[in-house]
Amino acid sequence: MGKWGTTIIFIVLAAVLTQWIPFSSFFRNVDTMIHEFGHALLTLILSGKVLYIHLFSDHSGVTYSSVSYSWRFIPISLAGYIMASGFTVLLFGLYAKGKSQIGLILLSGIAALNVIFFVRNTYGVLWCIGFIICNIIVIYVPWGWLREFYFTLIAFVGLVESVLGPIYLVVTALQSPSQAGDATNLSQLTFIPAAIWALIFSITALLCARYALGYFMQGFRRSRRT
Repeated sequence: MGKWGTTIIFIVLAAVLTQWIPFSSFFRNVDTMIHEFGHALLTLILSGKVLYIHLFSDHSGVTYSSVSYSWRFIPISLAGYIMASGFTVLLFGLYAKGKSQIGLILLSGIAALNVIFFVRNTYGVLWCIGFIICNIIVIYVPWGWLREFYFTLIAFVGLVESVLGPIYLVVTALQSPSQAGDATNLSQLTFIPAAIWALIFSITALLCARYALGYFMQGFRRSRRT
């Protein structure tokens, strides 16, 4: 079986297994948080203004921002899915090096930045605070195996969401091009069909998933040795 086949099987297994783990649904918003933070970060880099971010209980989110020139919305719209996919590689890279604690600190820092500067709806604020509290508790527990499991669960839930999100976007873009979120925005700005942008996001997510799972295997072998 080739590497792509292995990657797809891993993603399917992870999607099934994480559904059976209690409270795993809570961590699905990690991918949403990173996605929306990507939009906000690019907005600030391009001298725009982030008005607010909303995170919702159905694991969706939205970022409202303003910039001086409309072309800047192209990289801003690209940033969400690409950052969410790339972030999974970072998380598994930290896992491979045995730096789960650093990963949890990084996630907590991003959640803190979001709740202080960007997130403005009640659910989003409460979710960010709850996520930070959970991370702090796990960081200081004396059981390393629990910290590794907790961090790996977050990483795998994020991996699954980062892949399934763009794939679902392809279906939405084909059925209702005007309701495909970032792909719709890019289509309006570039006149390239929303389905093409959704496909680009999906390919990027699968490429990142392949690298992320490579890091996971490195970390798994490290754990077995130790």
